[in-house]
Amino acid sequence: MRQKASKDGTKPLAIRITKDRKASFIHIGQSIKEHDWDATRQRVKKSHPNSTRLNNLLIKKLAEANDKSLELETQKDDISAKQLKKKLNPKIYSAFFQQAEIYLEELEKGGKYNSLSAEKPRIKHFKEFLEGEDIAFSDITVALLNRFRAWLKGTRKVSERTIVNHLILIRTIYNRAVSEGNTNLVNYPFGKGKIQIKLPESVKIGLDVSDVELLESVELESGSYFNHARNIWLFSFYFAGMRLSDVLRLRWSDFTEFRLHYKMGKNKKVGSLKTPDKAIKILEQYEVAKESNSDLVFPELKVLPNLKDDFMVQKKISFADKRLNKALKQVAEIAGVEKKLTMHIARHTFGNLSGDKIPVQMLQKLYRHSSITTTIGYQSNFIHKDADDALDAVVSF
Repeated sequence: MRQKASKDGTKPLAIRITKDRKASFIHIGQSIKEHDWDATRQRVKKSHPNSTRLNNLLIKKLAEANDKSLELETQKDDISAKQLKKKLNPKIYSAFFQQAEIYLEELEKGGKYNSLSAEKPRIKHFKEFLEGEDIAFSDITVALLNRFRAWLKGTRKVSERTIVNHLILIRTIYNRAVSEGNTNLVNYPFGKGKIQIKLPESVKIGLDVSDVELLESVELESGSYFNHARNIWLFSFYFAGMRLSDVLRLRWSDFTEFRLHYKMGKNKKVGSLKTPDKAIKILEQYEVAKESNSDLVFPELKVLPNLKDDFMVQKKISFADKRLNKALKQVAEIAGVEKKLTMHIARHTFGNLSGDKIPVQMLQKLYRHSSITTTIGYQSNFIHKDADDALDAVVSF
């Protein structure tokens, strides 16, 4: 009997597989009250109205599991508890949402809060489209995915990029099932002549110099959250659009002789940058809040007892991002900035102002991109001079 009770107070019965002190469980689809279970004899008590039938089911399931286990052990000596479970109950692994649950569990265990919070609703939408039913991978066809795409657009009213993200998730879980041998590529619905996934181009718009100057000069109450939000945005901009996750993780010990040394969280790229005078003035506002038990520069993550807990750190940063963006919207109104102002716009603003003034190799270093192709693609959103000159050459007569 498993210990986690359902809403009705019953607890599920399962076959436990143990190998090398590692356990895995196969639920048999039956749950009973704890007082109806004989833990010593591992049987259903006579107090349960269907005790005889349930005990016969248990005996049958256990016999089948033991027979299969002996067969597998004969064929392969080093089979694990998880592999035994997979062989004993293959239906679990050939169904999409069972595989999706395993995928979500791995994201949570890996501390991937942002990915988990994004993928959960996408899986929920697919389940809603299928009216709550699980589906075999072989039944996920091109026609079904096209209907799902239309359902997302018509019923959910989501953007094309959001639709693509849903399809990417389904493909990811399908690919995992293939790689683990839980299904095959015979009915694979993605690829040439089938469902082809292409990310739609997005428009990236940054602030111009006058907008940044408005943010720098606007009078905000010292110590207020509006002032803090403005500081975080400007600090990100001053360091080539540093991501918020990296800004909030900064420590005083990362600054040595007016240089910042830090490792980017997204791709672990290490680098060093001069600390601009404007950034130093912002840092001075936080020096009075230095604490002996925390080396962090900014306050958002100081409340966490353990910064090694990646899941909680990402969760806290996500909450901070939403709160900062809400404040920045009001800061923009106060400063007279008409364009949209969010933390991510700081990165777009640096790209917009750098334009084609900085060699792409240097921009790659500033952005901490792993590939220069990524830098070229990103910066192409902000370089318009050649296209403008070409247009003028034709129409200016």
